[in-house]
Amino acid sequence: MLLGLPPILGPDLLFALRAMGHGDEIALVDGNYPAQDHARRLVRADGHGVLVMLEAILQVLPIDRDMPPGIFRAAQNNDRNQTGAIHAEIDALCGRFGHMTEALDGAVLYPRIRSAHTIVATSEMALFANVILRKGVIAAPAGA
Repeated sequence: MLLGLPPILGPDLLFALRAMGHGDEIALVDGNYPAQDHARRLVRADGHGVLVMLEAILQVLPIDRDMPPGIFRAAQNNDRNQTGAIHAEIDALCGRFGHMTEALDGAVLYPRIRSAHTIVATSEMALFANVILRKGVIAAPAGA
């Protein structure tokens, strides 16, 4: 365990987050997503849902603000005009951290997940509970 880091963030996930560069994306996927087959890099988060993982990651990962939004999510039935309860929860959670989300149709979302730097496979039971985060930058302190 480390000070200041959510304990749910294990060493493999911390390594992936640290290894990502500006513009790289990490996808958190639900328990039904074929993560093993689609991942370039796979981190397992068995026993945890998308919301708890998302909250922990948002505490440490800078989200891209240069090209908003920096957070994308699935939509109910892969139709960006449909929203389920899990999507409202994802939107509210991201909003608490000052971020907006954009719903994507399945035809756009799934290729983007496949090309993500890392996929985090959760045990989330809600359907269409997939989220993509694009890493931003941490600016140097003024005068540095």
